[in-house]
Amino acid sequence: MQLNRQPVERFLQGTAPVVDVRAPAEFAQGHIPGARNLPLFSNEQRAAVGTTYKQQGRQAAVQLGLELVGPRLGEVGSQLRAWAMEAGGAPLRLHCWRGGMRSESVAWLATQLDLPVVLLEGGYKSFRRWALALFDTPWPIHLMGGRTGSGKTDLLIALAERQVAVVDLEGLAHHRGSSFGSLGMPPQPSNEHYENRIALALHGLREAEQIWVEAESVQVGRCRIPGGIWRQMQAAPLLEIRRPLEERLEQLVAVYGSQDPAALKEATERIGRRLGPQRTAAALTAIDQQQWGEAAKQMLDYYDRCYDHELERHGAADQHRLLGHEDLAGLSAETAADQLISRGVIRAQGRNAA
Repeated sequence: MQLNRQPVERFLQGTAPVVDVRAPAEFAQGHIPGARNLPLFSNEQRAAVGTTYKQQGRQAAVQLGLELVGPRLGEVGSQLRAWAMEAGGAPLRLHCWRGGMRSESVAWLATQLDLPVVLLEGGYKSFRRWALALFDTPWPIHLMGGRTGSGKTDLLIALAERQVAVVDLEGLAHHRGSSFGSLGMPPQPSNEHYENRIALALHGLREAEQIWVEAESVQVGRCRIPGGIWRQMQAAPLLEIRRPLEERLEQLVAVYGSQDPAALKEATERIGRRLGPQRTAAALTAIDQQQWGEAAKQMLDYYDRCYDHELERHGAADQHRLLGHEDLAGLSAETAADQLISRGVIRAQGRNAA
């Protein structure tokens, strides 16, 4: 059977669903963003086939695989047909770990159903090599800095809506980057899948003159910014946005005031040693009394000191790298984005600087 195999970038250009036939545990560890899991084997079955291969050889492993998959062929075929109808005639994109027997078997089944398919050459393993190589490629990274509560994330979202190239490192990690960062957020991806998300985001911005990211610590919750990107961030030009204390407090109350008080107290206690006993006690009391603004005020001193330390440690405050300070007092994220673009401080894709 002649199979159509495509290298990573051509494979990613397709429009039909990406079908990952690896086991659920493999998929959970990391996958091509947007892919759908149609496992040929369960986690336990995959382990059994692997053990049989090591102990009895390929033929015995293939036989066991056939026995395990046989009862599910109808179910797998039905799902392939449903996704093929959704694709409107475009070939389904299939892959397994190395582009071997699992994806080939599902491709064979698809052809028996007259469904067009393409395979990822080298499988998910080749996608991972491609993704990791992207991080060592030079990118036109620009940093958006500012103290906690300045609304950096909201501003980046507004800029992205206006065709500015943005990679939301916190959004991709499902974490706001502080002790409180997981509150109200979905579970974080694995670090491997976080890298995959960043890689695909960068690939989509490969023609951009500027790529804006938030000035972060290397660790975003449990996720870690890839080393190649982190090194480029340390050398990137920085634009610092500023807002008055009152607006920053309002921003923090808007984000965290609706969170579970018990979770807020737990997050406060995690930074208690650095916050200091007096401020910690005052913050916990304010949370008990639902005085959200007072609780946020107790913590801002600590986060401001952390921000200043990060700027100094990574050299982002060097005058030759500092693009400037922008006072956004009284401006919504949308108005601020329009202003920064119109003045040429930030360039949208396809526009020339003013």
